[in-house]
Amino acid sequence: MKSLTVAALALAFAGCAAEQGASNNASLPAGSSCKATTNEEIAALFDRWNQSLQTGDPHKVVANYAERSILLATVSNQPRLTVAEKEDYFHHFLQDRPSGKIDFRFIELGCNSAVDAGLYTFTFARSGAVVKARYTYTYRWDGRQWLITSHHSSAMPEKE
Repeated sequence: MKSLTVAALALAFAGCAAEQGASNNASLPAGSSCKATTNEEIAALFDRWNQSLQTGDPHKVVANYAERSILLATVSNQPRLTVAEKEDYFHHFLQDRPSGKIDFRFIELGCNSAVDAGLYTFTFARSGAVVKARYTYTYRWDGRQWLITSHHSSAMPEKE
């Protein structure tokens, strides 16, 4: 009896997993499939974004974001939705010559999507300031590249 219950539960869970995968693919255009990815590939997207900061060019930073995306920045109360709004934010942010470093991360992979969340530290070369913050980046595969669909960053609430 016990093995029958275990077998029934295993079949139920397998059905849920198959249904989950089917529903993930159901939203894809006909002929599309999920892009295979790894934690390392998604982690490298922060490096790409951070390297674009080093250029000092807001346009190059914003090129990492999908057309339909949101930036909820650490040092701004305004949600940034348009390219112009994001470029305006980075125009000011880049003046202090920031450089980020990941301190802790958690990556979740999905079908043509990924989440990278954790803690990072920014050092500002111009002022020498150091800011520790929490972050969440969500990414979507657009058929050519991974782009940021949402970026949330907030300063750590507790001082060390």
